[in-house]
Amino acid sequence: MFASYLKTAWRALLRNKTSSLVNIGGLAVGMAAAMMIALWIVDELRFNRGFEHYDRIAQIYQHETENGKVETYKGLPLPLDKELKEHYGRIFKNIVITAWPLDATVAYGNKVLSESGHYMGAGTPELLSLRMIRGTRDGLKDPHSILLSASVAKAFFGDADPMNRMMKLQNEEDVKVTGVYADLPQNSDFSDLQFIAPWDLIGSSPWLQRNASVWDNNSFQILVQLADGVSLAEANAAIADIKHQHDPPEEKKYNARLFLHPMRDWHLRSNWENGVQTGGAIESVYLFGLIGVFVLLLACINFMNLSTARSEKRAREVGIRKTVGSPRGQLIYQFYIESFLVVGCAFAAALLLVQSSLPAFNDIAAKDIAIPWRAPWFWTADLAFVLLTGCIAGSYPALYLSAFKPVKVLKGRVRQASLPRKTLVVVQFCISLLLIIGTVVVYRQIGFTKDRPTGYDRSGLIMVEMKTMDFQGKFDLMRTELKRTGAVTEFAESSSPLMEIWQNDGGYSWLGKDPNVEGDFAHFYVTHEFGQTVGWQFVKGRNFSRAFASDSTAIVLNEAAIRFMGLHGDPIGMTVTWGTGVDAIHYHVIGVTRDMVMESPYEPVKQAIYNMGYRDTHWMIMRLSPQQSTAASLQAIEKVFKQYIPSAPFDYRFADQEYAVKFATEERIGKLAALLASLAIFISCLGLFGLASFVAEQRTKEIGVRKVLGASVFSLWRLLTGSFVGLVLVALCIAIPLSWMAMHRWLEQFPYHTGIDWWIFVAAGAGTVSITLATVTWQALRAALANPVRSLRAE
Repeated sequence: MFASYLKTAWRALLRNKTSSLVNIGGLAVGMAAAMMIALWIVDELRFNRGFEHYDRIAQIYQHETENGKVETYKGLPLPLDKELKEHYGRIFKNIVITAWPLDATVAYGNKVLSESGHYMGAGTPELLSLRMIRGTRDGLKDPHSILLSASVAKAFFGDADPMNRMMKLQNEEDVKVTGVYADLPQNSDFSDLQFIAPWDLIGSSPWLQRNASVWDNNSFQILVQLADGVSLAEANAAIADIKHQHDPPEEKKYNARLFLHPMRDWHLRSNWENGVQTGGAIESVYLFGLIGVFVLLLACINFMNLSTARSEKRAREVGIRKTVGSPRGQLIYQFYIESFLVVGCAFAAALLLVQSSLPAFNDIAAKDIAIPWRAPWFWTADLAFVLLTGCIAGSYPALYLSAFKPVKVLKGRVRQASLPRKTLVVVQFCISLLLIIGTVVVYRQIGFTKDRPTGYDRSGLIMVEMKTMDFQGKFDLMRTELKRTGAVTEFAESSSPLMEIWQNDGGYSWLGKDPNVEGDFAHFYVTHEFGQTVGWQFVKGRNFSRAFASDSTAIVLNEAAIRFMGLHGDPIGMTVTWGTGVDAIHYHVIGVTRDMVMESPYEPVKQAIYNMGYRDTHWMIMRLSPQQSTAASLQAIEKVFKQYIPSAPFDYRFADQEYAVKFATEERIGKLAALLASLAIFISCLGLFGLASFVAEQRTKEIGVRKVLGASVFSLWRLLTGSFVGLVLVALCIAIPLSWMAMHRWLEQFPYHTGIDWWIFVAAGAGTVSITLATVTWQALRAALANPVRSLRAE
């Protein structure tokens, strides 16, 4: 029986080639899109799951209440590490102190590379369950050791054994290679961990020694592994008050509360607002999961529409089968067999599409996804996917066609149920329009924020991190030599890169300060020419100048600082004090600049203080000469660096490129949304093409009669296309309010955002109508231009 049904289904496919190709093609594209989204979602949900102790690893965070708002930080004081190890061993199996990630110079012989790594505690390899290719996980117990990733070891030593080779780190420390670990997967927070140096290597530095008992310097991070049998809630309760108890009296007002942020939430739920977890990448998972369902639904709707549209051709078959005794269940079974045959062919085509499209998809999504051909879960999921798709796509045709009454069918009295088909077409275009409008709004928001005034000129600015001590004390020399080349018009140094805030300081006071407001500012040490180099835009006052010796205690504020401080008059000359008593430092304000966008371009700019500090700088900043080509300027600058700082590679960053990186997540969302919107339109139009060809075929005799009676080609074209355009207009009326509500809610998450202009809906509607007309016009004109003699000959 099954073989007979399968043979009948196959013949039905061959008998209606155009309809079959449209069905299989539409389903294949929809299934391929859904499969790629599913693989992306699996990759997101499996983020960090490659670590053996994934469900027991956490990072310690803290909440602090400042100016009535709860702020959340992962920066912690250094003595907390010792406190936890001495008194909380029952709670934690492993405690790892770590510095912030750094790009450091690593050298072997004459070869010097800049690599990303960490200074971390000796328990790191065990905590992260590193797979050691050479050496053991005890390698970091040697205070002058280094662990290398497999790729870095390959870059330095090729196929030779790197063990016990001596290397130079930051051109300061001689370290011995005590282990090589397998590169960590891209879908992890440690994917760029190219080397690990022991914490003890920097633990004896004077700065760390000074902070060994200081509880109000939050410059470190701590990772932990929960002990067996200890729950997250139990650990949170145990550590909550530790920092508050040890804080000095003046810091207790912040009411610090420690808590554990589990590894499972690092990537997906990393956003905090007023002390409450507010989501993160999980929102994109939900969004694209929903879009994937919609795109697959569009393809299923095509199948339903084309199957029911051809019901008249299948009506006699149904009538005869019922007359000779076939129960309805057998007919349903028959039509489901046809559905699964189409879905099976589409699935095979979809796998080929996914395999060939994954490289391009990975580029857009910044992923390294591959089809897990050998994973049993993949084929189990695929089987469930095919069964679900086949059931959805075949349900309406099977139930609709099997319900025909044999007497009416054989008398030719079957009436086409067009309302369900029209409804499905409207649903298709509603989904397509929602995706189109959403994509336009996302790109407008990105463009709007990119065009936001940044308070300085990014073009022609490059930054070089001062990674070794060889950079220190060479400011005047480097500035003179670089300007002499003609490649650089100005040169300066700063304590932070232009796109980040590396230091926040509290404890500032000024005349008229509200006693309930904590004076917390972003703090930057800069050299005299910083303003000229970056292109500061002054609102009031002046820049730092070598002509004024008093500028050693001068500060420049940004506009956000003026608003934060509540200053309404002229601030030039006013005194701002840091600290109290004999340790207090008094600064005088010499200038106010426009806000420089330093962190998220979607957020308000933080209040900032700039003051002079040549010994506290970490970044060199140069403005390239517009009179030379960028390539020639970079070559000239590199020669100067090789001459005066040969121990470090000339590793530069363009300020405008670093700024563009801040939009990477939103741009990926926009590109993926644009791709899916294009696929949605393609699938919808494929369905329209099939329906238009069927309608034109169905109305052949009517068109012939109209032509004989004098109907023009234009009137026939309007007759055949009008109904489809009408359905698109109905979809537009439904999609506009839905898309406005959805995108208005999305934009509200950004304090700095664009609006939703009326022309977006007009353009989306006009574009969709145009695409619809382009899709159905060929079939309509073909029918309108046909010779009526042929269609009426049988009459």
